[in-house]
Amino acid sequence: MPVVPNEPADESDRIFALQEEIGQLKEAMVSHAVVDQAIGMVVALGRVTPDQGWEVLKDVSQHTNIKLRNVADLILIWGRSGEIPPEIRAELEVALDRYGPTQIPGAPPE
Repeated sequence: MPVVPNEPADESDRIFALQEEIGQLKEAMVSHAVVDQAIGMVVALGRVTPDQGWEVLKDVSQHTNIKLRNVADLILIWGRSGEIPPEIRAELEVALDRYGPTQIPGAPPE
């Protein structure tokens, strides 16, 4: 039997699917903002480029087996409280040594 496009069950399934998609997109936007803010902190504190900041976050995530979003959250908490788990601090230092620091424009050479 052919499916009637405007059948109520089809419409409610479509609405449910769209609501799920909207929820996922909202979560992705928040996650992206958190990661971008953490990259900004890494850039400022580690004196690296934004691309290097991204690589630092990825490295810390991979070497600690913690999702990148969660690493970003921990870095933002560190910025507010000054506290960071020791394993994150250690991996962050290693990654920053690997990627930076870059020379700040106009600053005297180190």
